[in-house]
Amino acid sequence: MIEIKKQSLSETFSIYFDSRMLKILLLGAISGFPWVLIGSSLSLWLKEDGLSRSTIGWAGLIFGVYAFNYLWAPLIDRIQLPFLTKRIGHRRGWIVLMQLLILICLFLWSIINPTENLALVISVGLLIAIASATQDITVDALRIEQIGENEGKSMAAGAAMAVVGWWTGYKLGGVISLFSAEYLQNFGFENYWQLTFLILGVLVILMNIGLMFVKESDSTDRENKQKENDKLISNNFKSKNLITDFFTWIGGTISGPIISFFKKNGFSIALGILGFVFLFKVGEAFLGRMSIIFYKEIGFSKTDIAIYSKTLGWVTTVIFTLLGGLFVIRSGVLKAMFLAGIIMASTNLLFSVLAWSDKSELLFAIAVIFDDIAAAFATVAFVAFISLLVDRSYTATQYALLASIGTAGRTTLASSSGALVDWLNGDWGTFFILTAIMVIPSLILLWFMRNKLKLSEK
Repeated sequence: MIEIKKQSLSETFSIYFDSRMLKILLLGAISGFPWVLIGSSLSLWLKEDGLSRSTIGWAGLIFGVYAFNYLWAPLIDRIQLPFLTKRIGHRRGWIVLMQLLILICLFLWSIINPTENLALVISVGLLIAIASATQDITVDALRIEQIGENEGKSMAAGAAMAVVGWWTGYKLGGVISLFSAEYLQNFGFENYWQLTFLILGVLVILMNIGLMFVKESDSTDRENKQKENDKLISNNFKSKNLITDFFTWIGGTISGPIISFFKKNGFSIALGILGFVFLFKVGEAFLGRMSIIFYKEIGFSKTDIAIYSKTLGWVTTVIFTLLGGLFVIRSGVLKAMFLAGIIMASTNLLFSVLAWSDKSELLFAIAVIFDDIAAAFATVAFVAFISLLVDRSYTATQYALLASIGTAGRTTLASSSGALVDWLNGDWGTFFILTAIMVIPSLILLWFMRNKLKLSEK
């Protein structure tokens, strides 16, 4: 296990005042915002239009796109966009293009009735998920490249700021979404959700303006390493033609990052890492997918949800993400991962207490606060963990691979959350107990790997 040289608390906290952290904060917000569109906003929109819990749960399969974005990560890493790449840079060009697609999708949602065109609503949601998953490839690479390769502590702090940014985008979007929908509904608009999506489109525009202040690092070194790798592969062919050039490109952009990952860690440990990443946040995802439906069913209004789950939750998330970052810096990422898993399981049990009690705003606030504490701590540890595993020659592809595998567990398995609640006949308390148990397999895997992981932690 890696030994961390201790610093004073003030010295550790000063890392957050690095100007690069503000840029990473914005990148995190850009990444987190689309999740509120295809998550709580879409779920509540469908719920209030009379669709069943199972339908809403299965609609969450669109999140599965995030589990596979590593498949096209090499394309995003290499293909330069006409006009945009030269004007605003390779990374920012891809982000702006995907943000434009999300903006168009919000406009389409604003003119669709889900009860009459459910398939079209889900299709547009799928487009948002594809655009979001694609931009995440570049956002994560741009975020990691803001920090030097040998700045381990700054990488942990950057992970914390990225998580704060992600939750800021997610919570801020949720607050605006819920308050706007509630206000427009009370004002008498029948299409209040459609109008809300137009309001959310303004946030997309503002984020793109802010993106122009995030500078890209020189990509020459990365491109040269890619060319060197291509040359090594090309030397294996006796002749050069269009076919061999194609296989050289495929080998350099797709197989290279994967081979590098398995070579660095060894086959068994690499598989263990992938299994851990897949399972770690499954329980949290089951809870998160159904939480807003649970709040609604036990009698809380959209305003209540906005205040406790979004506004209060955002403040809690920011504070404990930063504290979580400090813990990672001072104690090491592995200790943080074990503690995060235990906290996640424990806080899920609070929702069982809420489910088996009469409607209580106090219990609601306590459950939400502690759930956000657990989510914040777990996410910053998780982001730091996989950021330290990537090879800088393959930043976008390897990070996308690990992040998407983690997302696969949260999306593909958690899509059955609504069906599980129905199978339990609406027994929310038992449901939340099961979500707490789901973290145990991942911690067992991490325990057996703990002394064999090769992290670039300093």
